[in-house]
Amino acid sequence: MRDRRLRRRSRAPGAPLLALVLFAAGCRALAPIPPGGSPGPLRLSDLAQQGDAQRRASLRLILEGLDAEAAGAEDRGVVLYERSLGLDATNPFAYLALARHYAAREDAARALQNLDQAEVLLAAEGGYDPRLEAHLLGLRGAALASAGQWEESRALLERARERAPIEWADGRLSPAELR
Repeated sequence: MRDRRLRRRSRAPGAPLLALVLFAAGCRALAPIPPGGSPGPLRLSDLAQQGDAQRRASLRLILEGLDAEAAGAEDRGVVLYERSLGLDATNPFAYLALARHYAAREDAARALQNLDQAEVLLAAEGGYDPRLEAHLLGLRGAALASAGQWEESRALLERARERAPIEWADGRLSPAELR
């Protein structure tokens, strides 16, 4: 009896380690969480509580717009993005949402115009969170694809896929993926 208990005890400490190894083997990757943020691309809902009251209200309208678009009410989404800009004309994320909308509608000129404005405002705010880079690259690539600029588009979309393989696997950014 004592012999069996000793054998059980000797196996027990290795069991949690074995479970961890088996779990890790089944995962695609065990990426560390970047300092000050969550893994993966930035979502606008991550920013909902940042900034002054005006910026937060503007972000709430953008999130509402993304929800409207996800529900199939694209026109309502655009109205909410524009209302967001009425509250805070310097909110780069409203322009980013508009760029996403127009890229999805294959309106390259409007998508690129809004994306350029978003990047200018992000630079004016001191740069952007690196987790946003996948969306900036991907939206530019999607817009260029709809304009027939295949070579540049392909390179940008590939870089976006490297940074956010799930969100950019299909070469598009849905409202839910930006939200």
